[in-house]
Amino acid sequence: MGLCDNICKLLTSSIVLQAAAAPITDASCDTVATAPQHSLRDASSPAGLLSIAEEILAAFLSKATGTAIDWVQMPGMKPGPDSVGIFAVSQSCSGVAARACGLVSLEPMKIDEILKDRPSWFRDCRSVEVFTTFPTGNGGTIELVYTQVYAPTTLAPARDFWTLRYTKTLENGNLAVCERSLSGSGTGPNSASAAQFVRAEMLPSGYLIRPCDGGGSIIHIVDHLNLKPWSVPEVVRPLYESSKAVAQKMTIAAFRYVRQVAQETSGEVVYSLGRQPAVLRTFSQRLSRGFNEAVNGFNDDGWSLMNCDGAEDVSLAINSSKNVNTSYDPVNSLAFHAGVLCAKASMLIQNVPPIALIRFLREHRSEWADFNVDAYSAASLKTGSYVYPGMRPTRFTGSQIIMPLGHTIEQEELLEVVRLESHPLAQEDTFMSRDVHLLQMCTGIDENAVGACSELVFAPINEMFPDDAVLLPSGFRIIPLHSETGDSKHTWKNSNRTMDLTSNLEVGSSASQDAAAAAASTSNFRSVLTIAFQFSFGSNLQDDVAAMARQYVRSVVSAVQRVAVAISPSGLSLPSERRLSSACPEALTLARWICYSYRCHTGTELVLSDSVDGDSVLKHLWNHQDAILCCSLKSLPPVFMFANQAGLDMLETTLVALQDITLDKILGDSALKAFSADFSNLMHQGFAYIPAGICISTMGRHASFEQAIAWKVLAEDESTVHCLAFSFVNWSFL
Repeated sequence: MGLCDNICKLLTSSIVLQAAAAPITDASCDTVATAPQHSLRDASSPAGLLSIAEEILAAFLSKATGTAIDWVQMPGMKPGPDSVGIFAVSQSCSGVAARACGLVSLEPMKIDEILKDRPSWFRDCRSVEVFTTFPTGNGGTIELVYTQVYAPTTLAPARDFWTLRYTKTLENGNLAVCERSLSGSGTGPNSASAAQFVRAEMLPSGYLIRPCDGGGSIIHIVDHLNLKPWSVPEVVRPLYESSKAVAQKMTIAAFRYVRQVAQETSGEVVYSLGRQPAVLRTFSQRLSRGFNEAVNGFNDDGWSLMNCDGAEDVSLAINSSKNVNTSYDPVNSLAFHAGVLCAKASMLIQNVPPIALIRFLREHRSEWADFNVDAYSAASLKTGSYVYPGMRPTRFTGSQIIMPLGHTIEQEELLEVVRLESHPLAQEDTFMSRDVHLLQMCTGIDENAVGACSELVFAPINEMFPDDAVLLPSGFRIIPLHSETGDSKHTWKNSNRTMDLTSNLEVGSSASQDAAAAAASTSNFRSVLTIAFQFSFGSNLQDDVAAMARQYVRSVVSAVQRVAVAISPSGLSLPSERRLSSACPEALTLARWICYSYRCHTGTELVLSDSVDGDSVLKHLWNHQDAILCCSLKSLPPVFMFANQAGLDMLETTLVALQDITLDKILGDSALKAFSADFSNLMHQGFAYIPAGICISTMGRHASFEQAIAWKVLAEDESTVHCLAFSFVNWSFL
């Protein structure tokens, strides 16, 4: 009895159950609990506490199997012969609520064990601490539970819950586990650690497990929350008011995870590379947790903000206590490990389905990533080589190979190894592999997952990564702020045809027609994209890595914005000659002028002769092996207005950021002198050759070229000079 007395004393001294201040009326519905009201005022005794737990149970059961909440079918998940369960969301109630029901081939006690381990299936759950436990006289158990939940974006604070959880086997043999919040914002096992959290409210929730005669169990799961949406910026408030989001992140996720474990236990799931399913699940959980830690940056994890004045578009945080590698190489003058730096940003994305954007980022890494940054991250983890990017000259071949490791049974999550192929430029490294390997997780690509967020999270690994490999995750999370209905599935499926920015340029193609129809269904679609990249660094390179990280994330943001515009249904519905004009106006026309002028001035072809007058000229120019750039003569110094992919790689920039770069900033001294000396000849004869020299990227790295050709680009009338074009032949980073 001593333990019960202590718990009751704790409850009455620092905690008051919400029910104790008023009759047990669940604001979510019109049902009033029928338990005796006098017990509510008697929380100082074990019997009174048990009575309160029973009232929570009654309110939960009325939602799980009754009509206490007006449930409607979850959009996109229609029941039928192939359905694995029945999923519903609240139509009108206080807070947000979701319900799931289905059959799984596990016994009740195993299911109870799985579901109580909330961090294993609820990826946003940071921690669950059972503060105290005591048995009840009726064979049940009461627990006081403190739960912390990560914020999904940098735009809002994290949430925590302080709840009473009641476990009981009912008279009919069913197992019920129900939970509800206790009142008070400062309560919990450690009020100091809760300073970075907003106290959210859990209304009667839980799960009911019914054993089946032939084996297995039927599960009823209910999640009912008040996430205090008033405490977040208005732009992300829909996320905290969405029952569909709660359904995807918690209710359906819990049910799917139980089914996944059940099938793995029965041997129905076989993964590649000899990895056990539990090991692969652990990798996915570690990737997700590491990314969440980076996004949230909690003080008690060792994170602190760097030089943050609130005006920066990219925030930097440093963690000196996070030890990912402590190796030291005195021969190469490498630095001792000093910590981990994270650069992160959030941005609003308009009219682009999250699935389409995540698919593109996964399949076309070269459109947004810098291979040398990936190489730096991989080297620093493997060998402690905290060398600033650029000191090891390596060139990405543009090839990435995705090797599947496993996926969940409904394919909503993929785990894979990505190999980025490269070749060294230094002679002494010719026989050494510089390939980079990434462990990557992709989620939220199920086209029926209405309200689900989409993620692409990756971390550099050794090519033979062990089960306990160190992971430093980075990546993207896209959270829809508006629910998709009606034709949105059409949009998601057809947007997959747009994976190549310069393909499908035929006028009137079926892709263009499909996209035009899809554009209308996403005209008001909004989502929040959160980006976080982590870098390990040595003590003498903190400032250099911080500057690089901020610039790199800005570059990634610009690239993602360009991609988002290019693959949006509204962009796809434009005529073919304007497909790339979102990032570079009149791109197709400009490509024709560039190639035609080159042929007129030099007498040779820049691209295949049969494509100069066709729509494919832009694709050939974009994929040309030499760096081709154009700058306008309307301002001094000349400002760049276009570059092909090789040109963007050489300058380490994007099409959007390109328009802020001037010619004098990228030419080295010798190249600038040579260009200035030949400028009059260039304007007189139409072209000029520039001898071998040096260019400087926006990241400050030097790139050599064997020869450069400059020529005047003539407009349609063949007399007006539209701009100057440059082709840097056989360039490479030094």
